Amino acid sequence: MTMSRHWNRRRWLTAVAALAYPGSCPLACVSRDVAARFSFPRDHGAHPATLTEWWYITGCLQDQAGGALGMQITFFRSRPRVQEGNPSAFAPRQLLFAHAALSDPGTQRLQQDQRAARVGFGIAEASEETTAVHIDDWTLMLEDGRYRSHIAARAFDFALAFVPAQPLLLQGQGGFSRKGPLPGEASCYYSFPQLAATGTITVAGRSRLVSGRAWLDHEWSNNYLGKAASGWDWMGINLDDGSALMAFRIRARRGGEYWTSATHRTADGAVNTLAPLAVRFQPLRHWRSPHTGVDYPVGMRVRAGDLVLDLHPLMDDQELDSRATTGAIYWEGAVEASSAGRVVGRGYLELTGYAAPLQL
Repeated sequence: MTMSRHWNRRRWLTAVAALAYPGSCPLACVSRDVAARFSFPRDHGAHPATLTEWWYITGCLQDQAGGALGMQITFFRSRPRVQEGNPSAFAPRQLLFAHAALSDPGTQRLQQDQRAARVGFGIAEASEETTAVHIDDWTLMLEDGRYRSHIAARAFDFALAFVPAQPLLLQGQGGFSRKGPLPGEASCYYSFPQLAATGTITVAGRSRLVSGRAWLDHEWSNNYLGKAASGWDWMGINLDDGSALMAFRIRARRGGEYWTSATHRTADGAVNTLAPLAVRFQPLRHWRSPHTGVDYPVGMRVRAGDLVLDLHPLMDDQELDSRATTGAIYWEGAVEASSAGRVVGRGYLELTGYAAPLQL
């Protein structure tokens, strides 16, 4: 983790809580007419008036020898709402966090790294004009119609490009993605499924050319989780026929489902937004982390209307420990999607809220 300047740990954790538990904020950032208010390329950039935002890329790649790899890059922006009236350039008005992970099923090894910094002084920036976010030499840029990222982690290095092969996909109702029954429990949310990914991954001085398909999410909100919610299960799957499925369920603190949603874009480009009752998550298999003792449903059956996919991880141990930055422990891993026993796609599954809550 890299911090810009020294900062008292208690103040840092207080700021982190705004990102880890955004449901504590009573404000709402979006309304149902959000589709009419999207403006690109501006909305590819940062929205600093909102409390929580992320740019999230996951990919299932292959090297030249056919070895499978999973990769994840996420940049988070948080408005902690502390010292906002302080005129000092050192006031932490905006914070940036970044996570990166490499899953190698061939070695059954997950490597991960993370960074954090306050915005400013050239150390960390998030442009409001388009996607251009960085912390030191960790970067994600949208240039000439393609995303480029360089991640110089301690144990690995990504130099990757992601080219959209399909139009942008607005999630929910025209980009208004509900996360619960209350009007403020929502986000602005769009995706780029079926990204063509190419580049180089370097581990221990050995560079490998890789290619495959990736998925990008960009989401911003003031109230992502309601107080009655405990966490979420999310999946983004690039299907082999060119279609794509995003689905999530938000789990209730008292058990059961608080909210569900899915968007299915078919191979011919038709977009189906499914009502909550048409979406179901059914755990198929659990894995208990030897690192934290947390139990995760790493095998999952997802029903989205008539589409039923069984998700199986490329490797079980894909738990991320981000307590040094966003304060969360969660499972986020590359998965294969099968239907009727046949592999039909690949993507990522994210499981949050299964560990103990952050104690401040």
